[in-house]
Amino acid sequence: MSIFGSIMSKIFGGAASAQAAAPNASETPSVSAAAQGRDGPTGSASSAAAPSMSGAPSPVAEGQAGVAGQANVDVGQVLADLAAGKGQTLDYKRSIVDLLKLLDLDSSLQARKQLADELHYTGDKEDSATMNVWLHKQVVQKLAENGGKVPDDLKHA
Repeated sequence: MSIFGSIMSKIFGGAASAQAAAPNASETPSVSAAAQGRDGPTGSASSAAAPSMSGAPSPVAEGQAGVAGQANVDVGQVLADLAAGKGQTLDYKRSIVDLLKLLDLDSSLQARKQLADELHYTGDKEDSATMNVWLHKQVVQKLAENGGKVPDDLKHA
């Protein structure tokens, strides 16, 4: 899983992940059934399988859109709850390193460079201070774009 995917999973929780997995699980049997139907007579089975297969992606797309729409997770509250359970003070509202630590994710420079690649950072990755500020801003923005309710104190001006 990507680092940003791990961030999303930790913040949006297992419920959204389980809902996202359910449409994929239900799609697999219908695609398998369509594939098995193709093994029969070629003329009618292939035309019968085609609508089934072309119709299969729709529920998955709708299911994923539904999860994103339902997500509307209070990111600030989730992070505050996690911070309350930690035995240390973390400046997760401004620091990507502390945000990653709060989420129990790898906060090493190598991991942050990988996250920078995932989020298409075009700056100098050797200037870690600038990259870190950019990463935090982008992560917060992407959380909001993916249905998270992000409080103003997490947003960068």
